[in-house]
Amino acid sequence: MNPARPASKRPRVLAVIPARYASTRFPGKPLVDIQGKPMIQHVWERVRAVSAIERVIVATDDERIAQTVRAFGAEVVMTSPDHPSGTDRIWEVAQNLAEFDWVLNVQGDEPFINPHHLQAAIDGAAQNPGADILTLVTPIHTVEDWQEPNLVKAVLTAHGQALYFSRAPVPYHRDAPESPQSAYRHIGIYLYRRAALERFTHLPPSPLEQLEKLEQLRALEAGMMIYAAEVPEAPVGVDTPADLIRIRDSLG
Repeated sequence: MNPARPASKRPRVLAVIPARYASTRFPGKPLVDIQGKPMIQHVWERVRAVSAIERVIVATDDERIAQTVRAFGAEVVMTSPDHPSGTDRIWEVAQNLAEFDWVLNVQGDEPFINPHHLQAAIDGAAQNPGADILTLVTPIHTVEDWQEPNLVKAVLTAHGQALYFSRAPVPYHRDAPESPQSAYRHIGIYLYRRAALERFTHLPPSPLEQLEKLEQLRALEAGMMIYAAEVPEAPVGVDTPADLIRIRDSLG
């Protein structure tokens, strides 16, 4: 009689939402009002709706954001103001929480992120045991989106492993150069294996990262494995005051 296999241990997931006040294009962005709530609260509530996420922390270097977060009952950690990126900010928080296997980075300007999409990234960790990082993509359907440099494209294998990310219209079809076939838009949600997050934050910026201004290329150049889960659509983010106006108009 074969002994019973021990139940597989459920991975413990920490979500960290980096939020800073001093945005160049939109100062104070996490605190702007959307339907009676600060934007950072919308993000926090959607992340909290994912049952697989055990703990959610807002990481900020600004006391105004911290006070707002505490007021709606969320956990906040004050971090250094000198971090070059949100990824460095989340590692400052995660490095003191070694009990978590995975760390989810959800930007504080994604008030409409779909909790089911976050769950898809977490599910991808179980489906791709060799992955260092999980992220999200959505199909590109128009030539305009494919050619838009502010929409980052992901080139994937048939199994969802990321080969490259670019602002250029890739992959290029030689026989149909105006076609975005097999093209994906990258959605900047990252689920890091804890050891991968630590390694990533200690790597210097890579040559391709500096060319494209895409941080995830640093991981690929270092040989880290990124897998992407496909979701039906990208969330509506808020990068500029104009984006906020459009969102408020659409919500009525």
